Amino acid sequence: GRSDVLLKVKAWNDAGALVVAHRPGQGKYAGQLGALRVRLPDGRESLLGTGFSDAQRRNPPPDGATVTYRYRELTANGLPRFASFLRVRVDP
Repeated sequence: GRSDVLLKVKAWNDAGALVVAHRPGQGKYAGQLGALRVRLPDGRESLLGTGFSDAQRRNPPPDGATVTYRYRELTANGLPRFASFLRVRVDP
């Protein structure tokens, strides 16, 4: 049964990626950022389409920026599952 005293904890992983392109938004986000196409450290590319504020969608990270994203686990193909944008990484 269910318990009111137990909490479910889901682990998140995070990683960095290089922004290589922007995809335009649709519907509510028309004229703004829809998703970022990012290059992962192993050279493959993936999309990040969630986790952005409205201000970030209006002024997205530029191509060549390094971003940090979080994800639950890796797919069978080794790509991040349920990836979500966290922040633009600023290296000193």
